[in-house]
Amino acid sequence: MDARAVIAGLRRGEEPSAEALRWFAAGLSDGSVSDAQAGAFAMAVCLRGLGASGRVALTEAMRDSGRRLDWGAGAPVLDKHSTGGVGDCVSLVLAPALAACGVRVPMISGRGLGHTGGTLDKLEAIPGVVTALDEDGMRAVVETAGCAIVGATADLAPADRRLYAVRDVTGTVESLDLITASILSKKLAAGLQGLVLDVKVGSGAFMKTEAEARALAEALVSTAREAGCPTSALLTSMDEPLADALGNAVEVAATCRVLTGTERGPLLELSAALGGELLASAGLARDAAEGARRIGEAIACGAAAERFGRMIHAMGGPAGLVEDWARFLPQAPVIREVTAPEGGVVTAIEGEALGLAVVDLGGGRRVESDRVDPAVGITGMVRLGTRVEAGQPIARVHAACEEQAEAAGRSIRVAVRIGESAAPAALVRGRVG
Repeated sequence: MDARAVIAGLRRGEEPSAEALRWFAAGLSDGSVSDAQAGAFAMAVCLRGLGASGRVALTEAMRDSGRRLDWGAGAPVLDKHSTGGVGDCVSLVLAPALAACGVRVPMISGRGLGHTGGTLDKLEAIPGVVTALDEDGMRAVVETAGCAIVGATADLAPADRRLYAVRDVTGTVESLDLITASILSKKLAAGLQGLVLDVKVGSGAFMKTEAEARALAEALVSTAREAGCPTSALLTSMDEPLADALGNAVEVAATCRVLTGTERGPLLELSAALGGELLASAGLARDAAEGARRIGEAIACGAAAERFGRMIHAMGGPAGLVEDWARFLPQAPVIREVTAPEGGVVTAIEGEALGLAVVDLGGGRRVESDRVDPAVGITGMVRLGTRVEAGQPIARVHAACEEQAEAAGRSIRVAVRIGESAAPAALVRGRVG
């Protein structure tokens, strides 16, 4: 086998064999495939595609490039994954809520990708939290809290670790085949018995149209099932940020407000919908509606907050975070309001532009080696359909300096469109599987 031959075949539109993809995945994990070759492979797949059988073969090859976990007998082992959006901290709400419902949740998560935030970056905004746990460490946290949100260990889908980093800096994120293989290789290697996928569609998602999102959802569900994991997907709206906060520490604060019952809204609604799907699939609820009620009850009674706090402390974070998050989370030195340039109704919000504004503030990465500032971000985002007056606040910028705050404010004013009327889409647009 030769990396150049695999890449050349892809460039010609040929579907690589399962053997060739296994060889390439092994080369990604052991270093015999270079970064340049990985980037060329990603670009060729992005442009030409792999086909359904090639997509399954690449997923299984990357899953098998390292260790596969086995959780043995006991409570169901379930997980959720989002295809990426802005203001999306569902994982931080849902994992402890599922744990409170009697589920084990070994959630393998990632860092920011393109304009979207990363769950690991959000957790690491909490002082002391370590997400780079080995297998024994992850198992210990699951045993303690019922859930653990961690990065993939070095021996868990190592081929994806290489390819994921390359995609982020080579403009090859938006590939149905690569997204599918990346998501599922880690999830399947974690030994899951059930998975629900949150496939985003809209201005803040990678998939801008419902047709694109449905195609991705169908690819994910069919590939996961071919690989032996019961899976369903919800198509959910990302035409505006899910929470009113975008960033790392500010999204942890939003999570704590939901878990302590001081904030409701789309973040809580979607967490319950996704959790309901999982509880029903595991036989812990009659149907998704009953499952959603159970998730809501676990949050309302404080059980989910207690599990979240237990997980954070087991991962090196402070005790008492959920009750007093403002004392522990870093705060930006400059906080400035952004006001509406004119009166009217908020008719559209360019979510990708908002995500990139957070990256420019330092809350994400332009290149893999960039350091993330956990304190910066955007809060108080106005919602679609809201009527505003000229000069009324539509967001707050949390920045490291005045210049960055001013630049982010300009980006927000461009991203928020004001007109005469708006009809926001339903939060859950459809289901696959």
